[in-house]
Amino acid sequence: MMHWFYPGWGYDGGLIMYLGMFLWVLFCAAVIYFIFRLIKLIPINGASEKRNFTETPLDILKKRYAAGEITKEEFEKIKEDLNKT
Repeated sequence: MMHWFYPGWGYDGGLIMYLGMFLWVLFCAAVIYFIFRLIKLIPINGASEKRNFTETPLDILKKRYAAGEITKEEFEKIKEDLNKT
């Protein structure tokens, strides 16, 4: 009986088998990559806020004062130090 496919590309384990294995490994690597990307998006230890890099040091200082982390005297001193630079 005559083969309809080139013997190297047939179902007897030729190049198709290697292509299938390569694509399967590529698929598994992509799944693992996206799982790690999703894990990085999950907040850890209640850190739900992403850091805003457009905030100035004065903005951060105002937030700390508003949250009660520092006193008015500390706020004024740090504010003066920031204005010197």
